[in-house]
Amino acid sequence: MVMKVVNVRDAFEFNPEKMKKVSLFDTDNFFCDIYCLEPGQFQKVHSHEGSDKVYYVLEGQGKVTVGTEEKVLSQNEITMAPSGQDHGVVNHTDDKLVMLVFMAPKPS
Repeated sequence: MVMKVVNVRDAFEFNPEKMKKVSLFDTDNFFCDIYCLEPGQFQKVHSHEGSDKVYYVLEGQGKVTVGTEEKVLSQNEITMAPSGQDHGVVNHTDDKLVMLVFMAPKPS
C-alpha cells in the first residue's frame, strides 16, 4: 500500500446546486470528507446510530446542530455529534463554508 497524501485546499470543490462532499479517505472503518457549502446551502439534520461524526471548520462559518443545540462554528473550531444524536449544518452567511468531516465507524 502507498501512503496517500492530500493537499486539503486543492480538494475544495463547490456545486451551485447543493452542498458538495469531497471524499479524502474512505475505508471499511471510517471516512474523511470535505463539505463545501455555498451561502444558503445545508446538510439536513439527521442521525446515525452507532457512528460518531466530527465537524471541523477550515474556512468560513456555519450553524451546526447537535442534538437540541445549534451553535455557530468558525474557522479552526471543532465539534462532535455522538452516535444517535441529530446533527446537520447550514451556511447562514454570504461567504463559502468548508468543513473537514470525519465519521467512525463508517455507517453501513
